Amino acid sequence: MDWGKLKFFLGEVTRNFSRNTGMQMTAIGTVAITIVLLGMFLFVRAALADVGASLLAKIEISAYLSPDATPAQIHAIGRFLAQDPRVESAQFIPKRQGLAELRERTKGTIDTALLTENPLPDKYRIKVRATEQVPSVAAEVRRLTGVANVVYGQQVVQRLLQLGAVLRRIGIVVIAIFFAVAGIIIANTIRLTVFARRREIAIMQLVGATNTYIRLPFICEGLLDGCIGAALAVGLLAVARATLWPRLLEALPWAQLTATPLDARVLAAELLAVGAAIGIVASWIAVGRHLRT
Repeated sequence: MDWGKLKFFLGEVTRNFSRNTGMQMTAIGTVAITIVLLGMFLFVRAALADVGASLLAKIEISAYLSPDATPAQIHAIGRFLAQDPRVESAQFIPKRQGLAELRERTKGTIDTALLTENPLPDKYRIKVRATEQVPSVAAEVRRLTGVANVVYGQQVVQRLLQLGAVLRRIGIVVIAIFFAVAGIIIANTIRLTVFARRREIAIMQLVGATNTYIRLPFICEGLLDGCIGAALAVGLLAVARATLWPRLLEALPWAQLTATPLDARVLAAELLAVGAAIGIVASWIAVGRHLRT
């Protein structure tokens, strides 16, 4: 390793980083704000997705059988469900058991002793492996002979699935906007530094310095902007998670929010990587434009 070149390289990085302190602080602050917003968005999206997944996991298909369904038809329905790979479990609930469950669930709010006969039909309680397959399984079960009606909370399932799809699309757009804003600020900061040193760069090119050798100090400058901004953002998010999130869990117990919708260490590493990537890409583009002119 050529220590002279390394010392020169580190000196260039330090000089570039301290040349425009105001712009560097602006770039770092912009990256920090961007990463904070991005981290908040990812955390909230994960929390909502976790709530949606917990609600969807509780959804079951109730296939109510016709009063005149024969034992052969009931067994045929059971065989169909047992052979369907999409079905995790299928339990036959006779109407006597269904009435007992109703009494347990209502806990005396409904006086079932007044009933002269059991009005509930026999049914199959069906659990599907993947929530996305609930509508298709319900549609097929509805067509089976001996099935009178199928209920699974169709509107709730569809709305939760639509919510998940919308959150994924919004996430892509929001992340792209965050990247663009932070990248533009860092690129402008690097461009100002390049412009201030344009004569030195021209001399270096005349004496045979390669574009990569010229470009590296500026890329490291952008990398520092991105990493420092991301580190500040991760620190702010950690403080917010430790202080604000527990209060939100206490204030919204009905929302069924989990204490850890995301792995904090994984999220911090991803945000740091995002900040570093923004700084490297933005500085590479900014310097590349100057070297091509």
